[in-house]
Amino acid sequence: MKRNATAVWNGTGKEGSGHLSTQSTILNNTPYSFNSRFAEGPGTNPEELVAAAHAGCFSMKLTFVLSAAGFTAESIETVCEITLADGAITESHLVVKATVPGISKEQFDAAVTDAKENCPISKSLNTNITHEAVLL
Repeated sequence: MKRNATAVWNGTGKEGSGHLSTQSTILNNTPYSFNSRFAEGPGTNPEELVAAAHAGCFSMKLTFVLSAAGFTAESIETVCEITLADGAITESHLVVKATVPGISKEQFDAAVTDAKENCPISKSLNTNITHEAVLL
């Protein structure tokens, strides 16, 4: 399986701007700029997209790990915070809250650790990955 996205940038790094599009068209000429990346300007940015990818990948991997252990989650909510410092992503912090009937806290924590270590996005990131897990 292969997926793709396209970035188009015009101008300098600080004064220029660009847009992102994805194969699925869920992003379709979505704007990004210096201000959307390093300030609070409108548009998206690469770090926000990495956070979305990590949260989504981790959540789905967690469902697979839980299913393999005989559990079905009623809900999983994952927030991912990406830290950009000194020109590098230095941390990805996952906060997961889940409702999983019949699972113990120990089993849930083990499943979360497995998902954190083995989701494809975690494997692709060369950074410190931390997590908090709340079983509801």
